[in-house]
Amino acid sequence: MTVNPPPALDDPRQRALIEAIGNGLPLVARPYAEIARRLRLSEQEVMTRVRALQEQGLIKRLGVVVRHLELGYTENAMVVWDIPDAAVREIGSRFGRFAFVTLCYRRPRRLPSWPYNLFTMIHGRDRAAVFQCIQELITECDLTGISYDVLFSRRRFKQRGARYALNAGATKRAVA
Repeated sequence: MTVNPPPALDDPRQRALIEAIGNGLPLVARPYAEIARRLRLSEQEVMTRVRALQEQGLIKRLGVVVRHLELGYTENAMVVWDIPDAAVREIGSRFGRFAFVTLCYRRPRRLPSWPYNLFTMIHGRDRAAVFQCIQELITECDLTGISYDVLFSRRRFKQRGARYALNAGATKRAVA
């Protein structure tokens, strides 16, 4: 399989835009207007340029990094599930529809010590709230008898989006 490199970022305005959104969108009612003001562009031009970056594959998605502790969600749990392989896609899709499931993804089992293949992240204001959410998943998705484990976070390391190092005339991808 041949992978084509992303297009070069020769346009200084495009590079400035990537740098401007690299630290996250401003927390204002109209974030693109604020970025446009900083870059001396129109709001529409910022939105058009972001869309073009997405279409070129330079930006895959825009997302939100929520700082849960600051919002009062002090109990954060990764719930790992041992779902039958034939049902994991359906159950994962169902889990993803619950507002309290903030991440849901499949991973390979690592037998014999790790039988889990579906991972969900649930945030709660206390542990009882997290366990109530887990019970709702079990009840609503008919998972009685399915093995799972709850791994509560003890420490927060980092919460931020990807960072990109831009060299003149070329794009270097860096994982944050």
